[in-house]
Amino acid sequence: MSVRLLFVLLAVLCFSCEAKKATASHILVKAEAKAQELLEELKNGADFAELAKTHSTCPSGKKGGALGEFGPGQMVAEFDKVVFSAPVNEVQGPVKTQFGYHLILVTSRT
Repeated sequence: MSVRLLFVLLAVLCFSCEAKKATASHILVKAEAKAQELLEELKNGADFAELAKTHSTCPSGKKGGALGEFGPGQMVAEFDKVVFSAPVNEVQGPVKTQFGYHLILVTSRT
């Protein structure tokens, strides 16, 4: 196989397996019961960002829970699994991690 052909094949493979990216927000609380309570508020029309500002124990709560853009493996496994498989713009959770219970809102994924 020529070097040029090998280079082209590698370029195609790299392009086709480009890492996914996601943008998400979350609300982190210590107790599952609190997460369930907040989930019910969200189902009844409460604003995700406002609940995050008021209730989240994560520093991101000050920004409405916004975590920005990240790729697979940048968050704990339980969080990653949801972010890279759940429907976009639907609140997921509670999701238990070593940090507590999360309500997760995936806002975009590429």
